[in-house]
Amino acid sequence: MNALERLATLIAADGEPLAGALIAPAAPNGASPARLAANGPRALRAPEEYELLVETIYEGYLLHYGTSRVVSAADPDLALLAGDRLYALGLERLVALGDLDAVRELADVIALCSLLVARGERASCESLWRAGAHAVGWGADAPYERAKSLLRSDGERGRVALLELDARRRSA
Repeated sequence: MNALERLATLIAADGEPLAGALIAPAAPNGASPARLAANGPRALRAPEEYELLVETIYEGYLLHYGTSRVVSAADPDLALLAGDRLYALGLERLVALGDLDAVRELADVIALCSLLVARGERASCESLWRAGAHAVGWGADAPYERAKSLLRSDGERGRVALLELDARRRSA
């Protein structure tokens, strides 16, 4: 069972109203942020759990700002509720692993994506998700911390730093 199917099972077990909005999970994407995080050395003790919890949080983001792969967004109010619930469920599972550094990283990704969307820069969120997932799996490094800081204080320079970081990592 892939991570999206496991997520659908979790949502079904959570009950209504979200269980009633389940759709057939989309085909998994091998380059997903969840897979990236799960492949890192920090996730070695529980790679399937890391993949599931990052997928859960990422799906929450998609319900707020994109196209869900597991939950119908036909009802906008329910989609918002589902997104919040999945953020909380994923972070709850991460806390249960005791990985507070990863909690901080994913909370930063959630907050910074909200900021990017508010600035009309939603396209940069995918690079941020990849960088945040890398930080969950491998730990945060100085270029990533710099990009996050710049995103908060100087949006354009932060966005450029983030895109450069993403391009370097993708070409490595």
